[in-house]
This record gives sequence, structure tokens and C-alpha cells, in this order.
Amino acid sequence: MADKIKLTVVTPDRQVIDEEVDELTAPGWDGEFGVLPDHAPFMALIRSGELMYRKGKERSYMAVGFGFVEVLPEKVTVMIETAEKVDEIDIERALQARDKALQALSGKQVDVDFEAARAALMRAISRIKVAGKFKEIRQKPR
Repeated sequence: MADKIKLTVVTPDRQVIDEEVDELTAPGWDGEFGVLPDHAPFMALIRSGELMYRKGKERSYMAVGFGFVEVLPEKVTVMIETAEKVDEIDIERALQARDKALQALSGKQVDVDFEAARAALMRAISRIKVAGKFKEIRQKPR
């Protein structure tokens, strides 16, 4: 039985992470799921949300966009459109994107692509949530 699982997260632009981890949780299309070493193989859709991975006692977070995941007993590959680690998130930009998406979804604008606005809102909310969690973690006494 393996005690680690190889986690690879890639976007069309870059490889975000390629590390050995103890566990991870990801936002599946039908809900959040967790993966430990020696997990049963499966493939799933990823929705915009928060991906967490743990190495020892240290948890790391990233905001992810839509994509796919392949889980194998010793390896997880996440292929997504966007991924930002907590230290890469521009919170002001995320707040502006959220406000812009909410305005588009308010019904007051003409010629709005509601699906694109909804997706933008979900991405912005994920980024804000992950950035806020990072702030909370950094403020906790050690």
C-alpha cells in the first residue's frame, strides 16, 4: 500500500503542481470528493471551486476552474482551464470580477451571455474563498 499519491495539476498554460501528497479534496461536478493513496480508479468532471492537498500536517489550497480529473491508485491528474495557488490570487481583481458577473446576471444588461457570466461568478467566488482561507491561516498563531 502506497503512503503518498502523486498529484499533477495542469492548465493549458502551465503545470501548476507536480508533487507527492498525502491526500486531496477536489470540487467534483456532483460534489466535493477526497482521494487517498490506493484509491479506486475513476474519472470525473471538476467544477470551479477549491482544491486542497495535504503534505504531512500542511494543507495547501488553490482555486480551480472547470476541467477533468483522472484518479489512479498512485496518481491523480487534474486537467483544468485555470488554477491559482493562494499566493497568486489578486483579491481585488477577484472582487471586481464577482461584481461584474453579478451585474451581468442582474438582468439589467442587454445581450448577456448568462452561462459565461455564471461561470465567471463561480470562478470569482472560488478565488475569494481560497484567498480568504489563506488570510485566516496566516493570522492563526503558531
